[in-house]
Amino acid sequence: MRSNKSKYILFLLCSTFLGALGQFFFKGAFDNTGLFAELLIIGLVSYIFSTVFYFYVLSRTHLSWAYSIGGLSYIFAVLLARFALFESVPLLRWVGVLVITIGVVLIGLS
Repeated sequence: MRSNKSKYILFLLCSTFLGALGQFFFKGAFDNTGLFAELLIIGLVSYIFSTVFYFYVLSRTHLSWAYSIGGLSYIFAVLLARFALFESVPLLRWVGVLVITIGVVLIGLS
């Protein structure tokens, strides 16, 4: 696993980002009924690719490592909510994002 760790981290980054992107499109689908079907399909496709990437990594690494890095999806979701949907994110939530980031980095290094 060590020699391919950076490749697996890249796949997990893609997987978690696509999962958060799927949530973003689901939110858009339910907020914008005019594009409901299109945004829902894009969200589902994002989820499918997210799952394929995750299965690839899971078949080659330890579950305890791969699943823990999945915490990045929360970070990506908060970033998308703030900067793409312009949602208000309270300071305490940003502190939580920082704590999760530190945890994911420590797990990634292990």
